[in-house]
Amino acid sequence: MGFAAPSRPPRSASPSWLCARSPLSAGLSPSHLSATPASSPFSRKSAALRCSGHSTEPSSSPPPPPARSYGRRWYNPLAPEDRPSPEIVRSWIEADRPLASQAKFTMVSYYILGDKNASKHRDLYTNIPPLYMKWERRKRVICEELIGWNPDIICLQEVDKYFELSKILEKAGYIGSYKRRTGDAVDGCAIFWKANEFSLLEEESIKFKELGLRDNVAQLSVFQACKAESKKLLVGNIHVLYNPSRGDVKLGQIRHLSSRAHILSEKWGSIPVLLAGDFNTTPQSAIYKFLSMSKLDIMSYDRRELSGQRSCHPAQVFGEKQDLSNSLFLIDRFLTCGWTDEEIKTAGGNAKGEVVAHPLNIKSSYATTRGSARTRGSNGEPLATSYHSKFFGTVDYIWYSKGVVPTRVLDTPSVGVLRRTGGLPCKKVGSDHLALVSEFAFTQDSDVDEEDTLVATSNM
Repeated sequence: MGFAAPSRPPRSASPSWLCARSPLSAGLSPSHLSATPASSPFSRKSAALRCSGHSTEPSSSPPPPPARSYGRRWYNPLAPEDRPSPEIVRSWIEADRPLASQAKFTMVSYYILGDKNASKHRDLYTNIPPLYMKWERRKRVICEELIGWNPDIICLQEVDKYFELSKILEKAGYIGSYKRRTGDAVDGCAIFWKANEFSLLEEESIKFKELGLRDNVAQLSVFQACKAESKKLLVGNIHVLYNPSRGDVKLGQIRHLSSRAHILSEKWGSIPVLLAGDFNTTPQSAIYKFLSMSKLDIMSYDRRELSGQRSCHPAQVFGEKQDLSNSLFLIDRFLTCGWTDEEIKTAGGNAKGEVVAHPLNIKSSYATTRGSARTRGSNGEPLATSYHSKFFGTVDYIWYSKGVVPTRVLDTPSVGVLRRTGGLPCKKVGSDHLALVSEFAFTQDSDVDEEDTLVATSNM
């Protein structure tokens, strides 16, 4: 964290594995993708595989006539894991207005894709080389990402190998706390923090099952800075229900987390609040509006469309021809969906309340730190934090309240770069989500007007 005039590392100090060019993609040229050189013992076999599929045995017969043009698909002799992988480079975007406060810390939110779910839902990763899906490899890549960014606080979602991660992160100076989901699921949420930067004052776990809000869980932790004991903050970590049709449950989970966070913040003297996680809701959605505006008239929306997830299929995003075979799904999209009293109660906690509210005044760290049009949407959020065969969009956020302000964020790759991966995980990303990384500064009343937002430039 470094409270005594911390010096930021130069851009060139980024770990080599974070920015290194793939050796294959760097050296691969069109000639490498043509027939194998004649000196190679595999030259005739490779050519046969690519062109005709005939026998590869040598023959004493005269040379064949020029090859005809066939309509067969070109065969790529490279194994899937050896194919060129686009370079994933993420750059810091700095705030353009310095703050008087030197008390800064860095926070990460990362949905790491549990090993069990990755195996259970292989249909989402048909474009991903099997090597990139193996947990042992993904674990190494994820930990390299995390340790390379050197954050002070880490919030992870869908963790089902907590002790394996904990052993690695403990060696890097972190202490962890874990809460497993209820029910049959084996994953949960985990928070790690640097032992020499923060001490834990209080923690609370939320089991949404006890509230009739499914088996998801959330964590709340109150921290005190070790080098500036007057600085405290509350960190919330959540993995919101995925089901796109149950916007009422999503609202209920977020509402309850926000309420508990507010209570704990007040208990410790109105300390700053940061909420991180996979909220399973898009920036254009009603639930995003609920988070940023603190209230929502739910009767103005279809419960099944509150999260915006159903508009983020890659075919829709990229403008490709869609598979319209699922007619029942299409019919469902155009049917109106009213709210029952039970659903209203689930969302707002009161069957008579048509306006759902939460007590926090929070902003998104990425939305308030402007980036490039190549990586950001109209409201400033990343264009994508998750990419697999059935989804391309943003669902991950780091929200912050009064008392802290983002000073820089790690920008996400452009849509073009992500699209060339064919989906996540990839060579340099260990999950089907991208981690969000934000640096914050503690503020005093004189540091920043809460009605203003810090604007940053991306050195384009």
